[in-house]
Amino acid sequence: MTTGPRGGLSPSAVTFENVSKHYGQVKAVNELSLDLPAGRTIAFLGPNGAGKSTSIDMLLGLKRPTSGRVRVFGKSPREAITSGQVGAMLQSGGLLSDVTVGELLTLMTKLHPRPLPVAEVLGRANIADIADRKADKLSGGQTQRVRFAIAIAGDSDLIVLDEPTTGMDVENRQIFWQAMKAEAERGKTILFATHYLEEADQIADQVIVINKGRLLANGTAADIKARAGFQRISFRLPGITRDQLLLLPNVVSLEVINDRVLIQSSDSDKTFYSILDAGHRPEEIEISALGLEQAFVAITKQDDDGADAFARTEGTR
Repeated sequence: MTTGPRGGLSPSAVTFENVSKHYGQVKAVNELSLDLPAGRTIAFLGPNGAGKSTSIDMLLGLKRPTSGRVRVFGKSPREAITSGQVGAMLQSGGLLSDVTVGELLTLMTKLHPRPLPVAEVLGRANIADIADRKADKLSGGQTQRVRFAIAIAGDSDLIVLDEPTTGMDVENRQIFWQAMKAEAERGKTILFATHYLEEADQIADQVIVINKGRLLANGTAADIKARAGFQRISFRLPGITRDQLLLLPNVVSLEVINDRVLIQSSDSDKTFYSILDAGHRPEEIEISALGLEQAFVAITKQDDDGADAFARTEGTR
């Protein structure tokens, strides 16, 4: 049980209890502990190789942990899936050939322990217009929407989506997330991994960040941004050089493009006042908090730098 969004107790949809998955000497997941409340939309983020897909595979019972335990609604992953509580949309695997989308979904609903009417599934996934098309003759975006329809072919409590909008254009991504919001409004728990961090920022109630198989951050998108602790300063200043700006206090990163300056600062007030104190008069000034994407890059870089420093220290012993 965890604290729900209104302060009451919310049952856990998923728990990872000190879960590790090793492939020889490689630690794909390293003592990961998570408690994901039911009824929320949760973004699962991490760089390539962070352990996201391995974690999702263990959540779905496709792989077994080397150590630790995964529970889904208090059950083993296999028990939860067998009872129809989990629907999933994975990156890998093609659709059946020589059958229409409608026929494919008819098959999927017949296999599901808690099936929904095919017409309802087609409507929820916004694919009623392609129901008569061959499933293996679709565009990349249409294929993704059919995979989503398979994930919601039954009345599952948890929907797991691994990179769901890969291959979709902007319009189809918007249509997809409208469908996802509708599922969330029905009380479903949504867990999705994505490389489109603006989607996580806009959609997710909760954001999980892992790196090197370990939990790095867990909170709202605002929490993750605040954790990075940086602000962005942008302005135009003709004639300024990078070397001059590197002398400013609290500068974390710096980019100069023609006469446009982009600074990440750990204290935007001190950095900007120092620009003025040096006699510069910038124009077109913008000061803002980091977006989720910039915060994600910042905290994972901090973690990587810390791990590298530790490895160097260990190597000298």
